[in-house]
Amino acid sequence: MKYECAQSTKEEQEYLDNRLGDYNAEQVPTTQQPLVVPLNYCLKDKGKIIAGINADMYMWNLLYIAILFVEKDYRHQKLGSFLINKVESEAVALGAKLAHTDTFEFQAKEFYIKHGFEIFGILDDCPEGHKRYYLKKKLKD
Repeated sequence: MKYECAQSTKEEQEYLDNRLGDYNAEQVPTTQQPLVVPLNYCLKDKGKIIAGINADMYMWNLLYIAILFVEKDYRHQKLGSFLINKVESEAVALGAKLAHTDTFEFQAKEFYIKHGFEIFGILDDCPEGHKRYYLKKKLKD
């Protein structure tokens, strides 16, 4: 057999995402609608973004924190804590029971641990000479 291989378009990427989502839902029935609830927030100072969080509650009432960032001049003012608490509270109100994220050793590992997350996996040499940490937090029983 001969197959054609080409870089995916945005539409093709979405098709594949949807197909995998369909398969996953067949294997483990979803527990929320809509299947993805974005929980994204920015903090601004005079119109300038100084901090933000990008997170999704997805398919089975799971919260995934993709990005949490605070500009250097605004760190250590509890802005990250405010954002993570806001997203966790909203997710729990929507039925979330578990949160997960990942971070590098040079990013926010201690921050997440301070906020109740625990490490469940470590990827060494990612990037070379560094570690990537996978963390989870039980939000409610």
